[in-house]
Formats: sequence, C-alpha cells, structure tokens
Amino acid sequence: MFGLDIHKLLEQFRYHSQEPLIFNSGLFLFLFLGFLLIYIPLSKTHRPKLLFVTIFSLYFYYKSSGLYFLLLLVTTTVDFSLARLMYQTSIPWKRSSLLAVSLVVNLGMLGYFKYTNFLHQIFSQAAGVTYEPFDIFLPVGISFFTFQSLSYTIDVYRKKLVPVKHILDYAFFVSFFPQLVAGPIVRAADFLPQLSKPTFVTGEMFGRGVYLICTGLFKKAIISNYISLNFVDRVFEAPGLYTGFENLLGIYGYALQIYCDFSGYSDMAIGIALLLGFHFHINFDSPYQSKSITEFWRRWHISLSSWLRDYLYISLGGNRKGKVRTYINLLITMLLGGLWHGAAWRFMLWGGLHGLALAIHKYAASLNFQWNPKGRIGHSIYSFLCIFITFHFVCFCWIFFRSPSLDEAGQMLYQILHHFTPQVAYDFIVGYKEVVFLMILGYALHFIPAKTEQHAQVWVTQLPMAGKALLLSTLIFLVMQIKSSDIQPFIYFQF
Repeated sequence: MFGLDIHKLLEQFRYHSQEPLIFNSGLFLFLFLGFLLIYIPLSKTHRPKLLFVTIFSLYFYYKSSGLYFLLLLVTTTVDFSLARLMYQTSIPWKRSSLLAVSLVVNLGMLGYFKYTNFLHQIFSQAAGVTYEPFDIFLPVGISFFTFQSLSYTIDVYRKKLVPVKHILDYAFFVSFFPQLVAGPIVRAADFLPQLSKPTFVTGEMFGRGVYLICTGLFKKAIISNYISLNFVDRVFEAPGLYTGFENLLGIYGYALQIYCDFSGYSDMAIGIALLLGFHFHINFDSPYQSKSITEFWRRWHISLSSWLRDYLYISLGGNRKGKVRTYINLLITMLLGGLWHGAAWRFMLWGGLHGLALAIHKYAASLNFQWNPKGRIGHSIYSFLCIFITFHFVCFCWIFFRSPSLDEAGQMLYQILHHFTPQVAYDFIVGYKEVVFLMILGYALHFIPAKTEQHAQVWVTQLPMAGKALLLSTLIFLVMQIKSSDIQPFIYFQF
C-alpha cells in the first residue's frame, strides 16, 4: 500500500499531456512552496541561484510539453553562440549571415511545429486530394520563447545589446518559468541587467506580488473559467442553437474571458517574478477602455504589440517610406500577428481587420481633424462613444478569433442579424444568473478608475503578513468551490 502511494506521488511529477502544469493548480502551489524553500537561501548567491532556477524552469516546461523541453536547450545554445560570434566580428556579411542562421533556426522550428499542417492543408486543397493532417505536437508557448530569444540576437545584431558572457545567464533569461509558456515576452535588455544585481524583495514588491497573484487568480480561475465552461464555449461551438441575443452576449462573454484569462496569467507571472526579486513590464492596461484601435494595441498584450512594432513593423520600413507604404506595413504586421496566434485563415482575417483599422485610424489622424466637444458633459459623451465603437469593433473581430471555423462565425453573425429575439432576455438572466453576475462583475472591475485600483494595491501591500495569507487563502478557497473537474489551461498556451 505504501509503495502504491509512492508510485502515485511520483506519477504527479511526470509529464501528462492532459494535465499541463499551470499556476492555478494545486500541484504548482505544492512545487512552488518547495521551490521557495530552496530559492530563499540561494537568493543571495549568483551562480547557484541561476542554476537552480534554470533547472526548475526546465522541469516546469517538461511538465507542460514533455521532452520538447529540449527545444529550449537548442534555442538557448544556438542563439547564445550566434550572438557571441556576431559580437566578435565587425564584418557586415558575417554578422548578417549569423543573424540569418538565428532567424532560420527559430522561425524554422516555429514554422514546422505550428504551420506544417496549415500549409499541408492549403496544398492538399489546391491539388484536390484528401487532407490528412500530420501527427505534430505543438509545444506549449513555443511562440513566446522563440520571439523572446530572437529579440536578443536581433538586438545584438543592431548593436543595441552586449551579449552575456556565460551561457547560464542566457539560459536563465530564456527559460525563466513565470513567463515561459504564455508571456509576457520579456526583452533581454530589460531582464539581463537584473541578473547582476543582488536579489532583494522589498515590502512593496512583496505586497504588489501578492496583489497581482490574487487578481490574476481571480480573473482566470473564477471569472474566465466559469463563464467559458458554463456559457461562452457552448455558444461558439453551436451558435445556431442560440438566439442572436444569446450569441451577442456570448461574444461579450468571450471578450471578457480572453482578457481575464490572458491578463490573469500575466498578472500571476509578474507577481511571481516580483516574489523572486525580478521586474517585468505591465502586459495589459485596461484595454477595453481604449478610445481608438491604436490605443487598444498600446494597452492589449503590450509585450507582443511592442515586439511586432520594433522587430517587424520597423524592419519593414515603419512610417519612413511614405503614407501608402506605412499603411501596407501596418497591414502586413497585423496579418503576420494574426498568423502568429494560430495557423488558420480566421486568425489572418482577425489580424487583417485590425491592420486595416489601424491604417484607417492613422490616415484619419493625418487629416488633423480636431473635434473638441465643449463642456464636461460633451467631453464625457464623446469619450463614451469612442470607447463604445472601439470595444464593439474589437468584439466583432473576436468572433473570427474564437469561432472553430469561418462557417460558425458566419452563422453567429446570421443569428444576430436575423434572429436576435430580445424577448429571451429575462429567461436568459434567470437561467444564467451566475454567468450574468460574473460578467457584470468582470466588466465593472475592468472599467474602474486606475486610481481605485492603485488604492486597492496599496491596501493589500500594507496588510500584515497574516492578512496577506488570509486574503490568498480565501481566494484559493473560492477557486476550489467553483473549480471544474477538468483542468482549464490558459488560452494562450496554444500559441
């Protein structure tokens, strides 16, 4: 009996494809507590700390993708070596060749795992043969760590960054587990300098870390998980079975779900990093409060949008080659950004719509048209209309992002336009009262003023240690009360 229990315990530490290791799981809490018992004594050291965290990070990725954690080692070894060689030579063609190798290795690896079946499907349809997908496993978070590693080699090539001397430093940067599988995409220029500084967690850092972990856990494990399982997923899988009114609320639900899911992960990643003495930049800034699509992309998935701007849009020429070229560059950047999210036409359509909207907004801004409503009420109405239009355009685009195929997306739009049936509103509220409550709560929390959120963060920071522990324990208890039997991975794990 004792041996059987040991076997079951050891099984928890092995990779299981249906049970990836995620922040809101009991296993992660158990592992993280054990991790801290070793990390805290090592935190004042340098190499031992880096080595221990890197080993734990590799294990963390193993628990998410199995033996594909070896891809991390390949990426680390290749880009570390190429960056060193690039820095040591001043011959332009050699530097360009080394960067090209980095691009081929990283994008080739990403392309194989993510886009082989997509291209195979296109060629099969063009040739008129039956499409049979290859059995290719998509490693969790491969898009994130390849982009992160590419930013390092590109910055070294552009002479904006001096490469690290020790491969352990670079391995720590690429594999650091809080943001490894779903971002934020951390820049080497922001993160690597922190490695040489003594690890020190201030009271403010600890309090902010606890606050972010609590808010992230609440957004992901309570709001996002519940509304997706009990309403949103059902609507998007079979929109024809629901009225247009229910489909519209399903879209609003998904807009909240994906925000709470992804920003919740980012909050937890930033919070865990703070507890370990490291700083990440904010990745979401109340994006649905945006007054334009350009502002939305300054607030949504900031690490990705800034990466696309700095390494793709600017490389294409940015706005330096005339207005028409600028609009084309915006469209290309967002089309590729859509393709980054998934190997399907619907993702490219989603990215193309955003690219087109960005180009139109940039053109409108170039006309220097200014409308300044007079008075406080006029300004408030104008701001509300801008936010309302931007939010609904984003929600419209989410239809193509979330729908299983373009057919379901078209069916959802048809139901909204031709079978809206608002008479079901009362029955819907009664039948889905918990979902309605969480949606109202989620949007209310999203639209609270920034100052109110800052006050809440200060309040948590100033709580005594017992108060912080009680807050976190209460939240974990709430999560356990509404937790489903199946693990709900973060949406961006698939990207």
